[in-house]
Amino acid sequence: MELGISVETVSTRSGTLRILPEAKTWLPPWLFRNQERVAATEQAPTVEPEALTNTINHIHFMDRCVYVLLKQSAYKESLLLKAYPDPCAGKTLTCHWADDRVSSLELDKIEFSCLIIDDRRSMIMVPGLLREMNEESLTIELPEANYAVGMRSARRYPSAEVSADFVQSGFQASGTLEDFSPVGFRLKVKPDSSSSFRWFNPEELGIVHLRLGNKLVYSGACRFVRQTGNSSEREIVVAPLEEKIRRFKNKRIRNVRQRLVPSPQLVFYHPLLGKKVQREIGDISTSGFSVCEDPDERVLVAGMVIPEVTIEFAGALKMSCSGQVIYCKEHEGKEIQAGIAILDMDIDAYSRLTHILTNALDPCARIATEVDMDALWEFFFHAGFIYSKKYRLIQAQRQTFKETYHKVYQEHPEIAKHFTYQKNGRIYGHISMVRAYERAWMIHHHAALKMESKRTGFAVLKQMMYYLNDMHHLPSAYMDYVMCYFRPENKFPDRVFGGFAKELGNPGGCSLDVFAYLPYTTLSVATDLPEGWSLTESSEADLWEFNRFYRHESGGLLLDALSIGPDGDRDRSVEEAYARVGLVRNWQIYSLCHEDQLNAILIVNHSSLGFNLSELLNGIKVLVTKAESLPWSVLSAAIGQLTSGYQMARIPLLFFPTNYVEANGIPYEKHYQMWILNVQHGNDFMDYMQQKFRITYR
Repeated sequence: MELGISVETVSTRSGTLRILPEAKTWLPPWLFRNQERVAATEQAPTVEPEALTNTINHIHFMDRCVYVLLKQSAYKESLLLKAYPDPCAGKTLTCHWADDRVSSLELDKIEFSCLIIDDRRSMIMVPGLLREMNEESLTIELPEANYAVGMRSARRYPSAEVSADFVQSGFQASGTLEDFSPVGFRLKVKPDSSSSFRWFNPEELGIVHLRLGNKLVYSGACRFVRQTGNSSEREIVVAPLEEKIRRFKNKRIRNVRQRLVPSPQLVFYHPLLGKKVQREIGDISTSGFSVCEDPDERVLVAGMVIPEVTIEFAGALKMSCSGQVIYCKEHEGKEIQAGIAILDMDIDAYSRLTHILTNALDPCARIATEVDMDALWEFFFHAGFIYSKKYRLIQAQRQTFKETYHKVYQEHPEIAKHFTYQKNGRIYGHISMVRAYERAWMIHHHAALKMESKRTGFAVLKQMMYYLNDMHHLPSAYMDYVMCYFRPENKFPDRVFGGFAKELGNPGGCSLDVFAYLPYTTLSVATDLPEGWSLTESSEADLWEFNRFYRHESGGLLLDALSIGPDGDRDRSVEEAYARVGLVRNWQIYSLCHEDQLNAILIVNHSSLGFNLSELLNGIKVLVTKAESLPWSVLSAAIGQLTSGYQMARIPLLFFPTNYVEANGIPYEKHYQMWILNVQHGNDFMDYMQQKFRITYR
């Protein structure tokens, strides 16, 4: 029934009034199973006449019905009929029958008892005085005293085309959600063809799944409250068991929740109600936010997933996300506070949210905002990040570098994020990240200048960690791993990154692999391979063989981060993301074999020139599996076959393991440490930084 009272039981002083469902039984839809009259109501709260008039007019405006309770004296039965009210302006009310089967009743033998109005929170009993009743309508005189009986703990709302499944230890029934409140669901379900209501045990818990279209919007354990119906279809009322869920595992260090002025607004499409709802946000962080609701107007249900959420700042800046209600609890004795976790958010929206929250904590902190390019280049040179030797390598392509950096720092692409610490337009600290592989981001360009007593190098590192602490929960961020390269003799990254890897002592959580760096030139180098040698794209078998070698040699995260294992991610969405902003990023994997025996894997990386100043995403990784049987002349020829796509005179090569170049006397220039963090251990890294370097997060 549209007013939600079809399976209701209303407690009165003389007993329980039971209202039948509209159909699915041989009894007429208006017949009560018991014959008790509506009891005396002197103990029930009263409803003022003006409030009653407003309620009736609202029902008329919404084209809804009221219910008329009648007494059939011949059989001492009570009947319930639906009727549409006319507008109410005085002390009389006319209602028109909603069912033409009224004509089959002998109205002259039926007595009017009262009008029943369901306002979603209670049943309003209107014991009016009958003036006229015929086959088309009835008119009553409204009384001064009306009573609200059967008060519910929370208001009930009609559902919006939500499908429902009820599962209990092998028993399964499917149907629809008829109506709901924050403390209960009314389901109309039929057992599946392989199930029977005979298997349903009202004393045991069940699992309820609610879906809006193909989206699961609720799933949770519920206890049985009551039911009505027959063996083929029933209406079951259940109550959610949990008022709090744990969406993510607990963190020792959480991003601080803040109360902003003015308060952001939450606007969302309620998946069960089918309407837009607006609430004021109390506190907010990058992981979620809280709102408060009036107990009489609650619409949030613990565990409910909200696919469409908009966070509005000052009515101008809007950010979209999906969320889930993780708790509902009393707040300050008068409101219900609901906590909502952010499940997913566009990475640009997440960056804007993080910038607002970080900047509120520290006005000098900037995240992913437009950077004055002149100020950035000045900073890179003055901080010594672009030193004389590095500048000699890039000076011929400086215009290309400028164009690439303009796209990265001005057009806010989804594949790059940067963090600055600045004051009055001058940059004092900088660090950035780029999406290097399908599920791995690379940290680079970390540099700092002195600014009073501020530790600006740590300040931007703290900003990045704050950003990563919740970002990895977002599926759209494509972030399972964070990586960086650094020189072992560089004390700062060796203490920060290398120190953490050593202290964690778990290469599956954070790994360090040493590479030998050699800039390669193709001058006077033969590219033909000797007989018996082949260079082809890597097969599944090759990658499986290299996986065995690497696990034994290192046990680290290289294969997982680069998605080059036999189970690696074959999606190349990162290439499309770069292409959308006119940049290049791709890689191919080749196997160098002798008589079908794998000797080396070569990963050929291409990216836009200048995207990384050291061009570590624009070179070849050489991963040697059989150092003792691979001559340098053969490997050099194989590399030569893969260099045609590069527009550089010197192509960066990174060798792993380093004992190959050392054993063959190859004059490499330097070592690089490749640091990779599984973001599931990100909180461990933050804890390490807090303990070792006194970085605080509040």
